[in-house]
Amino acid sequence: MQEHMEQMMRTFPALESRYAGETLAPLTDVAEEDNKVIVTTDLPGIDRENVELSLKENFLVISASKGKEEETEKEGYLRKERSFMRYYREIPLPEGVTEEGATAQLKNGVLTVTMPKTKALTEKRIQIE
Repeated sequence: MQEHMEQMMRTFPALESRYAGETLAPLTDVAEEDNKVIVTTDLPGIDRENVELSLKENFLVISASKGKEEETEKEGYLRKERSFMRYYREIPLPEGVTEEGATAQLKNGVLTVTMPKTKALTEKRIQIE
């Protein structure tokens, strides 16, 4: 059975490298509280310096990468499956979220971004003269 699986992998190499060159959307939770929005995203194996965060219109943009993109041949490898991984996600945010005072923390492969919300506009009546 193992021999048949290896033969199939040699015949269809794309099956073996199913994530090669692919950008993945990380799993994300978004929680809204009275005065803030908290976005929690799984980024396993990603270092802090390889994560970019930005606020574009009403979207939090998360871009991250792991490993090196170039292929390297090294002696001694019988199989090399760990390689480059890219994550990208645009997360829609509710109205009133601001980047001022936002914080981000990456711990144990979990990114937590906390963004304050501006005070909700209160309805004001306009008197007709």
